[in-house]
Amino acid sequence: MDRLTEMEAFAMVVDQGGFTDAAKKMGISKSAVSKHVSALEARLGARLLNRTTRRVSPTEIGLAYYDRARRVLNDAGEADALVTSMQSAPSGLLRISVATDFGVNLLSPILGDFLLEYPDITVNMVLNNRYVELISEGFDMAIRVGELEDSSLRARKLTETTKRMIASPSYFQRYGRPMKIDDLNEHKLLHYSNQANGNVWKITAPSGEKRQVRSVGWLTVNDGQSLLNAAISGLGIAYLPSFLYADAMRQGLVEEAIPGLPTEVLGIYAVYPPGRFTQPKVRAFIDFLARQLIDKGPDSW
Repeated sequence: MDRLTEMEAFAMVVDQGGFTDAAKKMGISKSAVSKHVSALEARLGARLLNRTTRRVSPTEIGLAYYDRARRVLNDAGEADALVTSMQSAPSGLLRISVATDFGVNLLSPILGDFLLEYPDITVNMVLNNRYVELISEGFDMAIRVGELEDSSLRARKLTETTKRMIASPSYFQRYGRPMKIDDLNEHKLLHYSNQANGNVWKITAPSGEKRQVRSVGWLTVNDGQSLLNAAISGLGIAYLPSFLYADAMRQGLVEEAIPGLPTEVLGIYAVYPPGRFTQPKVRAFIDFLARQLIDKGPDSW
């Protein structure tokens, strides 16, 4: 007899508490279930079940065998599901958490192409700037910019972006240009209110030393595009990723504040829950993003 069928019959008897209910669950006769269990016990040379007229229960050996058998059966079920899912077209609701600036400026313009390519997928995109708990909050995946927190999540790097301090030519004409990091204390800084470390900029000096700049600015806001608009208007110096300021810099609307400093490079990642296989809808979206961003970053946007 088939070893896996024997294991399934035995596990089902334990789960259901008897041969009759196990037979109904498996869709076979009670005698067939009994034969499978008897064949398993004969092959193993051990009694796995205590049988009485009123109840059936596993022996000590049977209980230990059940634990291992159930794992094997679950693995076999996952293997079957994997093959089925990989052969089926991506479909269903895809819930995505996306960093606001990236979502508005990079993801929203290309989302329509994805939906046209995969008409059986519906997307619920949530824009926020906090690290959501994917599993407990019901997200299939997230797009994150910057250093990843230690976690059990799987991650795929999509591209990179640089981060620079920028301001408008009119600002530099009015207030002068900072020549070194310490000069920033005398300038108007535009801050991002969602930073975990508050109004503190972490900057690398030409020597490689990590410096922190603390200064009260004219404007603090939780949106990168608003900071860019403020910088273009001459309100101060903003510290932004290149996917936000690249177009404005090409047009001459902003300039780098201290060009001689080392450039900070941030990774842009797709993160998703751990597992032995990735859902087709998640895999389809990540592959789509990888194709769309293949010629982007870190300064080319």
